[in-house]
Amino acid sequence: MIPASAKAPHKQPHKQSISIGRGTRKRDEDSGTEVGEGTDEWAQSKATVRPPDQLELTDAELKEEFTRILTANNPHAPQNIVRYSFKEGTYKPIGFVNQLAVHYTQVGNLIPKDSDEGRRQHYRDELVAGSQESVKVISETGNLEEDEEPKELETEPGSQTDVPAAGAAEKVTEEELMTPKQPKERKLTNQFNFSERASQTYNNPVRDRECQTEPPPRTNFSATANQWEIYDAYVEELEKQEKTKEKEKAKTPVAKKSGKMAMRKLTSMESQTDDLIKLSQAAKIMERMVNQNTYDDIAQDFKYYDDAADEYRDQVGTLLPLWKFQNDKAKRLSVTALCWNPKYRDLFAVGYGSYDFMKQSRGMLLLYSLKNPSFPEYMFSSNSGVMCLDIHVDHPYLVAVGHYDGNVAIYNLKKPHSQPSFCSSAKSGKHSDPVWQCSKSYSSQFLDTYDAHNMSVDTVSWNPYHTKVFMSCSSDWTVKIWDHTIKTPMFIYDLNSAVGDVAWAPYSSTVFAAVTTDGKAHIFDLAINKYEAICNQPVAAKKNRLTHVQFNLIHPIIIVGDDRGHIISLKLSPNLRKMPKEKKGQEVQKGPAVEIAKLDKLLNLVREVKIKT
Repeated sequence: MIPASAKAPHKQPHKQSISIGRGTRKRDEDSGTEVGEGTDEWAQSKATVRPPDQLELTDAELKEEFTRILTANNPHAPQNIVRYSFKEGTYKPIGFVNQLAVHYTQVGNLIPKDSDEGRRQHYRDELVAGSQESVKVISETGNLEEDEEPKELETEPGSQTDVPAAGAAEKVTEEELMTPKQPKERKLTNQFNFSERASQTYNNPVRDRECQTEPPPRTNFSATANQWEIYDAYVEELEKQEKTKEKEKAKTPVAKKSGKMAMRKLTSMESQTDDLIKLSQAAKIMERMVNQNTYDDIAQDFKYYDDAADEYRDQVGTLLPLWKFQNDKAKRLSVTALCWNPKYRDLFAVGYGSYDFMKQSRGMLLLYSLKNPSFPEYMFSSNSGVMCLDIHVDHPYLVAVGHYDGNVAIYNLKKPHSQPSFCSSAKSGKHSDPVWQCSKSYSSQFLDTYDAHNMSVDTVSWNPYHTKVFMSCSSDWTVKIWDHTIKTPMFIYDLNSAVGDVAWAPYSSTVFAAVTTDGKAHIFDLAINKYEAICNQPVAAKKNRLTHVQFNLIHPIIIVGDDRGHIISLKLSPNLRKMPKEKKGQEVQKGPAVEIAKLDKLLNLVREVKIKT
């Protein structure tokens, strides 16, 4: 009888047993080692080896403990470093010394695993590793199939029923191995309920601003110094020292002490004044720079702007407001005088007082510059109101001022104190009434009188080119132009309001300006229009009464003052400062003779009409 297991043996275990047996036998053959090798070496006893110079210690010495304290202090760090203390003005030792010693540094590029870049790199590495494993497994399966082919041939014919199932399983495993597994991203838990949000904001556009300035004047200075010049300088210094020593010997001890004290006071005062002068000059320059940046748009208009609309106007012009000058100390005072400096063309003087003769109070003299409209360059105060002023032509630092009480004062701008350098008194023969005009012309008796106006005459002004022509204005609303050889006026203009002041233009013999108490400025050009003004423009509020007007000597601007202490600067448009046009092939004639001839031509027309009538 044969057992059932022997009749129908299972081929799978038989196949596994054959493969396992072959594998073990193959490994034993490759290794080539026998089981019994090396057993004697491990069985031998291991003896301790002692160095010949080892100390022999007792049990008590072996049990003794030695303690060592490790510190993080750098033994090479200096302990005597000192630093200068600006607060105390001395060198002081530093209590804390840096004990850190760096032996090696390297800049790393570590990336957090939870970041986006870290996840991308981890995913890329897994893909590469998965592809390599799939290739390795495919190669191993190919080798196994080659080894198993002879095994299948040796098996019994009854085992062929299981071959299709094994082939299907192998196909499935091959497909799984060929397709790389994509790793699943680990979802990060949000422990703090954080939500990332972004918003877009509007970025303001970048603007470039530029400011044009005129470069300051420069001068080059050079000199050579040789040994003889240095020697002579030292000899002069030694001679001065010897002279001072001789003078000190001649003095008595008391005189020496008093002289030394006086010299010390003088030197200290001089050093203080020098420091203050230097500081004030630096502060003044900084103040001008700040004001030029603050009023940059006005400075640009003053330098470059011209009203382009004048080309389309019929011989009519306009006034462009520029800077406005005012000071808190002169708020309740009227502008009683204006005068431009003849040398420094951006500097002008303003006199303050009152035209209300029942309410006379203090007066002031201020000098403003177009470079700094916020604060005056010089400031002087007086007990009496200023009625008129003038600046010396040859010495532009001297200012003559006439006061309401009859005094005449001379102020020197070079001296820092606020008192006048000269002031008239009763002994020197001062005026008994207000001083109305500072002029040395016609200082003797008057030459002639004219029956000109019905009310008080506010201003009389000679033409700067024609010696026979002068102009007058009055509170009877009229402006009259005279030839002093004729008793009747040549031109009469009614301005419908009391006229405060008139002024001739320095660039033309036929242009003049007038201001009225209703806040208007009037510009006339007799060569363009003999009958009316070519510009009538309000430049101040109706409440403010305009009192004075003056033309700048070189710039096309005028300054106007009112009874509230304000000074307004205005720029003339091109039509208000027309010059003769150039003709082809002819040069434009300029100069005083041309201006005199231009005014004479107008006056001759009026004279002929008067002679006929």
